[in-house]
Amino acid sequence: MLCGPCRLLRASVAPTAALAAALLSSLARCSLQEPKDQVASALSPYFGTKTRYEDVNPGLLSDPEAPQRDPELLEGSCTPVQLVALIRHGTRYPTAKQIRKLRQLHGLLQARGPGDDRPGNASDRGLGAALADWPLWYADWMDGQLVEKGRQDMRQLALRLASLFPALFSRENYSRLRLITSSKHRCVDSGAAFLRGLWEHYHPGLSPPDVSDMECGPPSINDKLMRFFDHCKKFLTEVERNATALYHVEAFKTGPEMQNILKKVAAVLQVPVNNLNADLIQVAFFTCSFDLAIRGVKSPWCDIFDIDDAKVLEYLNDLKQYWKRGYGYTINSRSSCTLFQDIFQHLDKAVEEKQRSQPVSSPIVLQFGHAETLLPLLSLMGYFKDKEPLTAYNYEEQIHRKFRSGHIVPYASNLIFVLYHCENAKTPQEEFQVQILLNEKVLPLAHSQETVSLYEDLKNHYKDILQSCQTSEECELPKVNSTSDEL
Repeated sequence: MLCGPCRLLRASVAPTAALAAALLSSLARCSLQEPKDQVASALSPYFGTKTRYEDVNPGLLSDPEAPQRDPELLEGSCTPVQLVALIRHGTRYPTAKQIRKLRQLHGLLQARGPGDDRPGNASDRGLGAALADWPLWYADWMDGQLVEKGRQDMRQLALRLASLFPALFSRENYSRLRLITSSKHRCVDSGAAFLRGLWEHYHPGLSPPDVSDMECGPPSINDKLMRFFDHCKKFLTEVERNATALYHVEAFKTGPEMQNILKKVAAVLQVPVNNLNADLIQVAFFTCSFDLAIRGVKSPWCDIFDIDDAKVLEYLNDLKQYWKRGYGYTINSRSSCTLFQDIFQHLDKAVEEKQRSQPVSSPIVLQFGHAETLLPLLSLMGYFKDKEPLTAYNYEEQIHRKFRSGHIVPYASNLIFVLYHCENAKTPQEEFQVQILLNEKVLPLAHSQETVSLYEDLKNHYKDILQSCQTSEECELPKVNSTSDEL
């Protein structure tokens, strides 16, 4: 018997007998097959950090290897001399925690007795039954690992960037490429997949060697840069492990918007409302996103929700990102100072080498991390800040908010600094200019809204962070004054 995703895949692509035989082989193999067609969902824009990269860049749906050239990119007398990229890993499996919650929800549906079908209409009964029968192909071993689609995300990003910046991604620069990654397998594997994409760019048709045998060498693991939040005592104490830090997230879960969804879903699935909670509703929504992102399948989990529900669930996810990684607490962003300074150290070195008429030692610097790596850094730089904070009580007022995590850090999201050397500059200061790209689109500079900045002007704007923000001091816990009551 075919698993659910493969049944839909078979129906959607009309495979040959040989492909059908392959699909029948096993559930595990089924779960790892690549989708043959792109499947869209009306809910796709609202999946937050579980959003597919191609839903942020729709042009990739027709040709995922074609470079997405932003017309604002500098050209002509300005030549790119260095690219420093911070890249989120590609599409991944759910975590073990999410899979356990999904099993709990699936168990509730399977426990429904025949009498539970009597209220409600036939379509509601059909959806509850369909979900009870829908095979759960997620297993504990998956636990957030990179999926085959995630490797394709990275491979295709490599091909696009190599086409977009051919002078930087030249064959001779390959051995000087620097690659840093988080220790998490999904990041290490993303870096390896990116390198294989570059190999394909340089050697079309040839199978790539093992990453450890490539000229640029294996990735360098550096969690102090890529997972700075794990090394910041103040963040861990005041946010990560603080039961009250996510007050607005918990308050929104019990607020009217989420409670309306809770009652609706209970009625649709014909389960007692007391057996459901906001976490189980959210895992059902994310399962829709995982099936879509990993398998290219619109599963029955998607049919539970409409667009209004999706907007509320997106806000719940954004609230968590806002208070845990964004503007909610100052330490969220200040803990990323070392990473920000590291980026500018690479740029400084390239400027210095160029001024001395030396080859740039690291023309390409690639750093693979997480959504939790990118969001604090973008907050530190002043991007996507709303006039009012996101709270449990201003959902309606924040409908048009800037802070929408799915638009900022989908799978494979990337923040890229491009340093240019410009000929015919009137002053030495004008020789070096910078553009910042987010997800392959030029990002207007936070301080000027211009699409390009003189390098010295950009450094001057961020002078406080570059000179005064020391992570060791920012992450120090405040000292508690202790006094003795002894006589």
